[in-house]
Amino acid sequence: MAAGPVDVALEREIKQLIVEALMLEDKDPETIDSEAPLFGEGGLGLDSIDVLELAMALHKRYGVKTKGDDERNREIFASVRNLAAFVAAERAGGTS
Repeated sequence: MAAGPVDVALEREIKQLIVEALMLEDKDPETIDSEAPLFGEGGLGLDSIDVLELAMALHKRYGVKTKGDDERNREIFASVRNLAAFVAAERAGGTS
């Protein structure tokens, strides 16, 4: 994702959304590292079903859509920071 100014408030909202949408009751949004991977080791350990649920929650909350066949999905869902950049770009009329 293009490096732009970090929207800390949006990152905080997305962390809260992740915890709520995926029912991560054992996770505190404040402890989620914005740059940590959302998948695999060293991150939240999300899987493909989690991505679908998260994509639906992002659409419902922010009105942004991802396409299942979009090559950028792996990058978009790599971290909270990337998700925040994607949401900000889409809300600003970015490319889809």
